Amino acid sequence: MPVIEVSHLTKEYRLGAMQGLKQTLLNTAARLFGKKVEERPLFKALDDVSFSIEQGEVVGIIGHNGAGKSTLLKMLAKISTPTRGSVKVDGRIAPLIEVGAGFVPDFTGRENVYLNGAILGMSKQEIEKKFDEIVDFAEMAEFIDTPVKRYSSGMQVKLAFAVATSMDSEILIVDEVLAVGDLAFQQKCIERMESLIKRDGRTVLIVGHNIRQLQRICSRVILLDHGRISLDGGSSEVCGAFYREAQERNIARHIDYEGEITPQQGSGTIRVKKIELFNDKDELVEGVGLHEPLIVRVSFECNKPLVRPEIVIGLHTSDFVHVISVSNALPDIRPNLDKGLHQVLCRLSDIPLRPFSYSLRLVFLDQYRQTLWYAENILPVKVSPGSYDVTRLPEIGLIDVATGWSFSRPNINTSIPN
Repeated sequence: MPVIEVSHLTKEYRLGAMQGLKQTLLNTAARLFGKKVEERPLFKALDDVSFSIEQGEVVGIIGHNGAGKSTLLKMLAKISTPTRGSVKVDGRIAPLIEVGAGFVPDFTGRENVYLNGAILGMSKQEIEKKFDEIVDFAEMAEFIDTPVKRYSSGMQVKLAFAVATSMDSEILIVDEVLAVGDLAFQQKCIERMESLIKRDGRTVLIVGHNIRQLQRICSRVILLDHGRISLDGGSSEVCGAFYREAQERNIARHIDYEGEITPQQGSGTIRVKKIELFNDKDELVEGVGLHEPLIVRVSFECNKPLVRPEIVIGLHTSDFVHVISVSNALPDIRPNLDKGLHQVLCRLSDIPLRPFSYSLRLVFLDQYRQTLWYAENILPVKVSPGSYDVTRLPEIGLIDVATGWSFSRPNINTSIPN
């Protein structure tokens, strides 16, 4: 039986500034006399959304900014009410939404732990029982009796996260809070979330923009697009579709296919005219097969002579994970370039990337490694399975490294290490 059931959920907002009391009364009077009142347009943050979640499911909710993710979580947490439709929740909810919003600056950390815990529905006895654990997890023992107004924003969120995740509940709703504090604390947050999921078997809904993190944690992902469910399925399938959409938007935003390529950073010394991809047969291509070579040809113009410039060519994912980066500095092939037009060829002898669509990155640096020209998302580079059976690849990972395998029977007189 589902623990969360959402049926035809719609949430509408009236666009524009709120009206004053006087204007509201005038509009009401006009309606009473049958006069037409100009209404501001309605915006549907959620539009006829329906789904159900079973006990123990870990569901990620992703989508572009404004897709309706946070609005949906607020509906589920009973923070906001729907315009139409219904939300049924069977179980106690711990909402990690706008974590730390209820902290009082003049109260100490200790006082805010009790206050925040009470806001979340914890009894005083529950808070007292978990107090030391909360403080230890947040790494705040030294500052717990200091007023919160003297905390950094990171310290406040760390303490709030510790309070919220200590709550005993059947359902955990998380909104953009897995990236709090420094890198070490972020890892603690992820480990705590995984512990709550695996140890306690809680039902968890997570909204976030770190898609790779959600893909790893969640068994199911819902993709929202302009308030509607665009896709609902396994995490790899839905996250893959989201990556493709994001890459298409990024490429369209950064490249002018008709003219020269505009850099995101540049000194005016270099003008890149054209970038082309070729295979080993000198054929113009849009991509490459797994473990096949790829040749990148860059046509550019120098507005002044350059001494031993460095050129970096790379590939990255739609969420800017830089998976390949090569430079002419390592083999020390760095000729001086005169003013005028030039071409450079870079042959990538083996593309080890798993089949997907990536983007090209290009950088020109001077001899002192100062940036002359820099751009990402220049053009898509599609990696296909080539001659390989893609179904034999492991489910996760970005790179396929050439390996050697061998099996043998151990000598019976040789001990096998544990």
